[in-house]
Amino acid sequence: MKYEIKALENYGEFPSETKKFLFKMIKKEYGYGYIPEYHEDIKNLEEIYLDNKRNNFFIAIDNNENIVGTVAIREYDRNFEQFVDIYSKDSTASIWRVFVDVNFRRLGIASALVNKAEEFSRNNYYQKLYLHTHKNVDGALDFWKSLGYNITFDTNNELKTVHMEKSINNVIYDIRNSLKGPIAYI
Repeated sequence: MKYEIKALENYGEFPSETKKFLFKMIKKEYGYGYIPEYHEDIKNLEEIYLDNKRNNFFIAIDNNENIVGTVAIREYDRNFEQFVDIYSKDSTASIWRVFVDVNFRRLGIASALVNKAEEFSRNNYYQKLYLHTHKNVDGALDFWKSLGYNITFDTNNELKTVHMEKSINNVIYDIRNSLKGPIAYI
């Protein structure tokens, strides 16, 4: 199965189709629909992800231009008391809305989407990536661990929420991107 990953753009039908896809996936995975405190970013997708240059939203589309997967990246904007003075919007990006249609799983789409989000984050000089997932979502914790994310806090709450992070600070990358002009080798 061929697929393409592209940045969502603020025109055409893809923003509205992306919202439909996300709500369909949330219903399938979690069994509920729109909840304002959890899904306001989806309702305001263009404003949150597309109008801020340090945020982005990526979609995976199949040959027929159907959305089969998503990932969102944005400045860290949570206010969890456990992470005060640990994460900031300047140095930390948050991964959101990682979904792959059940018919397209185990094809590397989720990994490719996350790689694209990580690349975008490095290009925007974030140092860490933060996310939270749920232990009761089949395969989620193992997936994130396989990509190098580490558990920072297990809430042991009824939602089985686990907070994770990954350092993406790459010294060589930072040096190369901060130099102006060609590199001279001596």
